[in-house]
Amino acid sequence: MPLYSFEGKTPQVDPTAWIAPTATLVGDVTVEAGVSVWYGVVIRADLGPVVLREGCNIQDNSVIHCNNEGCEVGANATIGHLCVVHDCTIGAGALIGNGATVQDRAVIGERALVAAGAMVGPGTHVPGEVVAMGVPAKRQVPLDGVAKLMVDHNAAVYHHLARRHADGIKEL
Repeated sequence: MPLYSFEGKTPQVDPTAWIAPTATLVGDVTVEAGVSVWYGVVIRADLGPVVLREGCNIQDNSVIHCNNEGCEVGANATIGHLCVVHDCTIGAGALIGNGATVQDRAVIGERALVAAGAMVGPGTHVPGEVVAMGVPAKRQVPLDGVAKLMVDHNAAVYHHLARRHADGIKEL
């Protein structure tokens, strides 16, 4: 896995985390226990810190970057495939749907779901336990049904899948 120090700041990765061999981490990145960072992910903490809390997962080809504020992804949160997460806070257990963008100073509450393709604008607050959708993501509905099931179970699915990849992938 490519890990790069930048201006004296080096990624810190808990030994129980799984980082895909094609993910790239640069600078002031902290990866806590049980985190999974998937193929093609780029986490660039050259201007401010990025913290990935215990058990969160960052899925394929997503990008996390920040300005001086920093970026935090909460425990057991999910950043779906092809997301852009920039200089914001993602609450514990939240799920950012595939292709969504969360911009500077936005706060996504605990167990909230940002719908696939949504764009959460700068400084927006999405409360916990809601689904935010749209471009920009202004429409919010209660978290229930299939959306609630996704939030309830996604972290566990990805914990298990990360272990399978850690044990099962072989470079050819």
